Amino acid sequence: MGAAALERDAMKSMPARTSPPFPLSIGLAALSRRHSGWRGGQGERLRSHAAFLFAYFAYFAVALCGFWWRRCRGAFHRAFVVDTVFSSVSALPRCVLMVLSLSLCSVASGSQTNVTDRPTLILVVGAAGGSEFGSNFVQQAERWRKVGNQGGCKELVLGLDNAGPTNDYEQLKQTLAVEPKDGPAALWLVLIGHGSFDGKEARFNLRGPDVTATELALWLRPFRRPLAVIDTSSSSAPFLAKLSATNRVVVTATRSGHEQNFTRFGQYLAEAIADPQSDLDKDGSVSLLEAFLTASHRTAEFYRVEGRLATEHALLDDNGDGLGTPADWFRGLRAIKKPKEDAAVDGLLAQQFQLVQSEAEQNLTAEQRARRDALERAVLLYREKKRQVPEDEYYRELEKLLLDLARSYGSNADAAVDPPAPK
Repeated sequence: MGAAALERDAMKSMPARTSPPFPLSIGLAALSRRHSGWRGGQGERLRSHAAFLFAYFAYFAVALCGFWWRRCRGAFHRAFVVDTVFSSVSALPRCVLMVLSLSLCSVASGSQTNVTDRPTLILVVGAAGGSEFGSNFVQQAERWRKVGNQGGCKELVLGLDNAGPTNDYEQLKQTLAVEPKDGPAALWLVLIGHGSFDGKEARFNLRGPDVTATELALWLRPFRRPLAVIDTSSSSAPFLAKLSATNRVVVTATRSGHEQNFTRFGQYLAEAIADPQSDLDKDGSVSLLEAFLTASHRTAEFYRVEGRLATEHALLDDNGDGLGTPADWFRGLRAIKKPKEDAAVDGLLAQQFQLVQSEAEQNLTAEQRARRDALERAVLLYREKKRQVPEDEYYRELEKLLLDLARSYGSNADAAVDPPAPK
């Protein structure tokens, strides 16, 4: 049974994420569903403030009850039963406050989890250079936005606001500067537009100053969270070499800076990322690798049908070597060719980037998903060593990795194991 099939069977038994049934948490969740404005980060703050005020006034009300009993108990000081009741009531405010505080902590904890689990989708639409190109870029952006909404992403769009003078260069720089640099949630940066190359430096054309591959690499250097950078412009290949890094997927529409004609790859990629036919392994969701392969094949088909010489060849890099792999080097979802003999294969990380997750994926926490993904990559990487180690040793070590992977599928977040380093 392959790793993908094993995953589909094992993930059915993964426990769904649950939260404590605190009445306050349930009440605030109901309010958030009724009021559409209570969404995102602002909604989380409003719910936290509401919980605090509710706890404060509830404590004040119960304290008044205790004060009333304190004033009246003089008339009944001989009644032991009254004193007993008063003692219970005096302790009630502290108990209520404790319960409400626990509920408030639950709400705050749930808010933090929901926020950190959400991926971020940043769409950058470059200078159109012509009305026919501008409408195409807008259509691509709208397709990406639709997929982002389906995936519950935090969306940021640059380049579509036509009100007044703009400097998208500074906006992009500031947007990346304020984004969290660490965490399990992925950041998707999609560049839609034209590009240029002067033989030394590649640029993505923005309204205002263009951004170079060197500058973008500098802005992205602090990021340690999972990151996907997709440059669908012409002459985009130099961006791959500059931006390649660990825990990062880089996709470019061309394999050379000298492929300077308008690219069709971006349009096909925007269509493939939400197309069920792009789900090559039939696991219920479309990964970035699957969308890349589908879009590349459709691009090649366009040039073949039109009888044109192909002027673009997309590349994908996710192993950090900056070399990239074209779609025709893959058989299924596995690369069977390498740019260098000792180079690692591409595609393992890109296969785990998904904007719209399946129901099974949504039942996992970010930590469970990260551990599962690390184990899957360990298995797939070890398969590349099949010809380098004795057969008995190979299958013995592979069995250990597969057993660890199976345990992670069937365990909760606390019991999951970290992937061992393959020999």
